[in-house]
Amino acid sequence: MLNFNSVLIGSTQPKVLAAFYEKVFAKAPEFVDGEYSGWQIGSAYLTVGPHSELTGPAKEPQRILLNFETRQVEEEFDRIKSAGATVAKEPYEIGGGWIATLADPDGNYFQLMTPMTP
Repeated sequence: MLNFNSVLIGSTQPKVLAAFYEKVFAKAPEFVDGEYSGWQIGSAYLTVGPHSELTGPAKEPQRILLNFETRQVEEEFDRIKSAGATVAKEPYEIGGGWIATLADPDGNYFQLMTPMTP
């Protein structure tokens, strides 16, 4: 049996990403180890850190989308946009819920979405 534990976002500018995600999550990271910073979000961690084989922004930011649930998609969208996120797609309604897509300073996409109901 597997348990999803974490996502590591590699970056050439991990301190910039750490400062950005600190604003997104509105809290300091749970751990900092050198250039690695990590936040517990729900039952998993989001970690940012350096990676020696990267250059420049994400080349295919749509390949992996991080999804963050919130009942206040539009409010969180405005807050995170003002924190420096790039807008990829304004909030829109889909299937009775809301979704919005933003990008971090490296160009990685993440989405805000209302909780899914089974």
